Amino acid sequence: MIPIKSKEDLKMLKKSGKILAEIMQRLKSSVKAGVSTLEIDELAQKLVDKEKALPAFKGYKGFPGNICASINEEVVHGIPGPRRLKEGDIIGLDLGINYKGYFCDGAITVGVGRLASGTDRLIAVTKNALLKGIERARVNNRLSDISYAIQTYVEKHGFSVVRQFVGHGIGHSLHETPEIPNFGRPHEGELLKNGMVFAIEPMVNMGTWECEILDNGWTAVTKDGMPSAHFEHTVAITDDGPQVLTD
Repeated sequence: MIPIKSKEDLKMLKKSGKILAEIMQRLKSSVKAGVSTLEIDELAQKLVDKEKALPAFKGYKGFPGNICASINEEVVHGIPGPRRLKEGDIIGLDLGINYKGYFCDGAITVGVGRLASGTDRLIAVTKNALLKGIERARVNNRLSDISYAIQTYVEKHGFSVVRQFVGHGIGHSLHETPEIPNFGRPHEGELLKNGMVFAIEPMVNMGTWECEILDNGWTAVTKDGMPSAHFEHTVAITDDGPQVLTD
């Protein structure tokens, strides 16, 4: 059963989401050639500490970073380290926070300098795919309507959606039910109700949808080595329509 959040829960999640959104903007501004992913991670730690929140990923099942920093062919769960960004790279920044027991999760993909034309289109399509999914996050729609909207939009533009990793419920913990795939047929799954809160997160590959996990046990990369992009928002289902909490 999908948890239903109270009005007080939603009020606190909105505060948590606002903090996360502001931090993400600061992290986005830090992306430039020559910066290491470890330096971005350290900035995230500093900003989360300043807000008296907690980084939700650090230590989660042993993950070592405050953020996931995934470069080019890395899909998700890139571990921050000494690798420095260079012109033409793209980097997915994924951050979850816990503010007074209320969890929010968000991700963006940012280009470094001038990008190849196919890569900037990949980023634009992935960002729009998230908006397409959010549009379907409405009371009385079915869960798979979100998935179907994302997949059809992405494939219409010649890219593929990742199958191995999915969106999820969120709120009182980082991962709650249900799982939200970025693919599927429409009008299936649970009926969406006022008070549900989801982390919707299309992961889109330029080539094949298939991924592999690196020897570090965390980082997923595309099987064909082509680039991947990732965007995510935490979204509340309300009687007035979808409310993005992390914008």
